[in-house]
Amino acid sequence: MARPARSLAERQAAEKRGHRAEIFAACALMLKGYRPLGRRFKSPMGEIDLIMGKRDLVVFVEVKARATHEAALNSITATAKKRIEKAARHWISTQKDGSSLSWRFDVVTVVPGGWPRHHINAW
Repeated sequence: MARPARSLAERQAAEKRGHRAEIFAACALMLKGYRPLGRRFKSPMGEIDLIMGKRDLVVFVEVKARATHEAALNSITATAKKRIEKAARHWISTQKDGSSLSWRFDVVTVVPGGWPRHHINAW
């Protein structure tokens, strides 16, 4: 069943929550030794919330803010994963050393009043 269309104010509030969640997630990952390589990377295939690096590893991170960590994880559809994977391949193809990079897909879930949870190699 389709959900009702959201008003402009609701969409703007959701966008702000998403930006805050991404900043919070990026800070949490930097405390774990990751360095930011990109944020909100857009390609014709899709968007990647965060691109982080650690040594020779590139991590494509989907950030989800929901009421619970489980709800956040469950909100990532197979279609969304495919879009993110295509966007990641596009990003890798633009890097001069892209063919030698190791990469994976992580998820950071953000809940109200809680610390972000990092789900390594989420798919």
